[in-house]
Amino acid sequence: MTTDHDWITTPVTADLLRGALDLEPTERGVLPHRLPARARGQIPDGQLAMAEAQPSGVRLVFRTRATAVELDTLPTKLVYVGAPPRPDGVYELVVDGRPAGRASVIGGNAMTVDMATGAASTRPGAGGTLRFDGLSDGVKDVEIWLPYDETTELVALRTDAPVEPAPDRGRRVWLHHGSSISHGSTAAGPTSTWPALAASLAGVELINLGLSGSALLDPFTARAMRDTAADLISVKIGINLVNTDAMRLRAFGPAVHGFLDTVRDGHPTTPLLVVSPLLCPIHEDTPGPTAPDLSDIGAGRLRFLAVGDPAERASGKLTLRVIRDELARIVEQRAAEDPNLHHLDGLDLYGEADFAELPLPDQLHPDAATHRRIGERFAKLAFTAQGAFA
Repeated sequence: MTTDHDWITTPVTADLLRGALDLEPTERGVLPHRLPARARGQIPDGQLAMAEAQPSGVRLVFRTRATAVELDTLPTKLVYVGAPPRPDGVYELVVDGRPAGRASVIGGNAMTVDMATGAASTRPGAGGTLRFDGLSDGVKDVEIWLPYDETTELVALRTDAPVEPAPDRGRRVWLHHGSSISHGSTAAGPTSTWPALAASLAGVELINLGLSGSALLDPFTARAMRDTAADLISVKIGINLVNTDAMRLRAFGPAVHGFLDTVRDGHPTTPLLVVSPLLCPIHEDTPGPTAPDLSDIGAGRLRFLAVGDPAERASGKLTLRVIRDELARIVEQRAAEDPNLHHLDGLDLYGEADFAELPLPDQLHPDAATHRRIGERFAKLAFTAQGAFA
């Protein structure tokens, strides 16, 4: 912390945060969560526990005349055994709706993951401070978007002028659930994940329940969505069910119905959009599970492989083509009695021609340019003309 300003410390409270469903007090400060405590109590694995605590789409939002802002945080950074260090997570400053700066916090806890075995351990570390200064001294709305890929404990917020919660701008709230691609995968920063881009283009407030590796039709996620106030809802279903080889076709249809039924219990008439998988050639016709190819990880190159047997489709194993067909059928069936239920084919967001131009670097996740394309297309297809959210 520097001392060339007369700093005012403001407690980080829920009224200064958007995009989080819960705020857990810690020894140092608070930890934003994207699933509520009841849901977290039912999480079956470390992957989802890690994903929901990574604050994709979560941002501090306040109104102030401050010309300088400091934020103390304790991040938890991922380290993969045998791989080069990952880049530090990015915080992005937005002032009155316009990008105004980027920064990172060095250090923090380190969670080491062995992708070959799934084993993980955490080494504690010290937190750090990010600073944005040179801001105008007029009244302005400030947003600090947290890294989508680092668990981020918020320790202290300091400014050189008082802050207050930003007023409600009357925007619709869009609640979205999906996989690692919705979570952020390899986007350029927290405002550049495809849901954040689409929300910005459409002028809506985002709650992003993109949960890396964990869009598995879990009932506790459906209940969290049921209980969250929202004007628009979307659910992107498919790739993680194939990745994990979690269920067969017999279980898939009823699980989709059950998930949608639960969401509808809390949002009976809210526009609800079901999005099928983007193109992923390794799993179009080959079932899961998905396995990492670690042969070149020392050089920072990771690829994923489909290790299922295409012949097992006959016994009900899921592929992306099977899931797309089944989702289209389910939505058509339900829409006869639910006029606010809609379907969007994921191939309209990223298909064969897109893969030829912008291939998936690791065979599974899009790069930053592809996030932008997906976000722009979703904004156009969902929020304009005859889109579900028009």
